[in-house]
Parts: sequence; structure tokens; C-alpha cells
Amino acid sequence: MAEPRISLITLGSRNLAKSRRFYVDGFGWEPVFENEEIIFYQLNGVILATFADAALKEDMVAGELYRPGAFAIAHNVREEGEVEALMTDLAAAGGRILRRADAPPIGGLRGYVADPDEHAWEIAYNPGFAIDNDGNILFGT
Repeated sequence: MAEPRISLITLGSRNLAKSRRFYVDGFGWEPVFENEEIIFYQLNGVILATFADAALKEDMVAGELYRPGAFAIAHNVREEGEVEALMTDLAAAGGRILRRADAPPIGGLRGYVADPDEHAWEIAYNPGFAIDNDGNILFGT
């Protein structure tokens, strides 16, 4: 049985420079490695990679990149007031607001922002999740 872990999330990018601006200027994340085809960001317990579409397609061998993807990546914050502020920063860094922040039925606050390659990011505060000192999210605490 495999250990329960996600090690790396790789997102295809049409323009790495625009993608880099979104993640560096929007989220404030610094790359740990980058070249002309890929950029890696070390997050708590997982690595996010943005990979030039052509290089990703070649790397995947079988072929087609499908857009838009039916998924969202969530970035939870520690306090409700951080949701709209971060969404504003991400939009200013080249993102596009998909859904303004509002309260979901389960409580808290959430909104959606697309990065320059149309990957959906949910920016959320959920009072039912804790974020530990290392930035790891813990379900139901």
C-alpha cells in the first residue's frame, strides 16, 4: 500500500514569465529552482511546479493537455480577513477573479482566482481546519 502523500503538483503553463509573476508577486513564493521550461516552489510538504506546456506535453509522452481542468487547488489562510486581501494581490499579479469571496454553506469564507494559465485556486478560510506552526493544514481540529 502506498503512503498517503501528494509530493508534487505540476501545472502546465502557456507563459512561464506570467505564471512566475502570479506566484512570486501574488502569493509571495520564491522559486527554489527554475530554468526555461520549469519552475519549482517548495511549499509545506509538497512542491508546486509550473511547466511550459510544450515541455510538459513531451514529458507526459502520451500527449494531450486538456483545458480547462476540472479541479481547483486550495490555499487556506489562518484568518478570514486574509482571503480578500490575498485575492486582490493575486489579481494584481496577473490572476483573474473567478468568484468573489463569500461564505460557503459550511461557514468561513472562500473565493476563486485563476492563474494566468486558467488554473483555479480556491482562497479560503475554514474555521473547521487548523493550520499548524509549520503551515500544514489539519482536517477537523
